Amino acid sequence: MAVCHKMKKVSSISFGSLDLRDQKKGRDETSEVDRLKPLIGITSSVGKNGETVVGDAYIKAVLKSGGIPVVLPNLTNEEAIEKLAEKLDGLLVTGGGDIDPTLFNEEPHPGLGEITPDRDVFELAIIPKMLKADKPVLGICRGVQILSIATGGDMYQDVYSQITDRPLLQHQQKAPRGHASHYVTVENGSLLHRIIGLERFKVNSFHHQTVRRPGRGFRVSAVSSDGLVEAIESTEHRFAIGVQWHPECLLEAGDTSAAKLFAAFILGVSPPTR
Repeated sequence: MAVCHKMKKVSSISFGSLDLRDQKKGRDETSEVDRLKPLIGITSSVGKNGETVVGDAYIKAVLKSGGIPVVLPNLTNEEAIEKLAEKLDGLLVTGGGDIDPTLFNEEPHPGLGEITPDRDVFELAIIPKMLKADKPVLGICRGVQILSIATGGDMYQDVYSQITDRPLLQHQQKAPRGHASHYVTVENGSLLHRIIGLERFKVNSFHHQTVRRPGRGFRVSAVSSDGLVEAIESTEHRFAIGVQWHPECLLEAGDTSAAKLFAAFILGVSPPTR
C-alpha cells in the first residue's frame, strides 16, 4: 500500500448516513441543488485495529467535483450490500493494500504484500451491482485492479519480480504525492482520451501491482512507457474507468487532467430522483 495522502479514521458508519439529503430537508441551509447532488460511495481500508480508514484526498476530490461523499464500510452481508448499491449514485473504488491472488486463481507470490480479505469480498460484491445498474464507477490504484478482477480479469502480484523481459520505471515514486513522475500514453478514441483531451500526459505512481489482463467488456485505454497497463475502461457502460495512478492527489496539486477525470465521473451520474 502506498499512502499519498492523510488517512482519516471513521468512528461509525450507518445506513442513516445514506439518507443525508432527506435528513436535511427543511433546513434553511440546504438548497434544492445541494439536495440533488449525487451520493458517491467511497470504499475504505481497514486500519491496524480494525477501524475503517479512507484517504482525505478522496473525500475532498468528490466534494470539489460536485458530489456528496459517503465512506463505505467493508460489509459482508449480501442484503446490506444490495441496499447500499441501490442508494448510491456512483462508486469510487480507492487505493490500498494488495489483493488476494486466489481470487484470480493464483497462489501467493513472494512479492505479495498485506491483503484485506473482507475488503476484497465487499468490493467484489458491490462493483458488479453498480455495473449492472450502469452507475458510474471510478477505480484508483488498487481500485483498477479489483475492478479488473471483479469482471474476470487478472493482474500481476508484483511487477518487479514477475516482469523480467524489460526494464521497468520507478512505479513507487519517491517524489511528493502531488508530483506527476512519469508519462502515460492514452488510446486515441477511448473515453479516457475524450475526457482528458490528450494522448500523452504525466501521472504520479504508487504501486507494485497492476492489471495484466482486463476483465470482460473492458479494454486497456492507457499504458506507461514501459508497457504496464495504466488505465482500463468499459466498452459496455456509460462510465466505468480504472486508473493506476492517484488523480485525487494530483487534483490537490491543481492538475487539470485529474480535475477533468473527476468532473466526468460526477457528470456521468444520472440525476438523483430521491
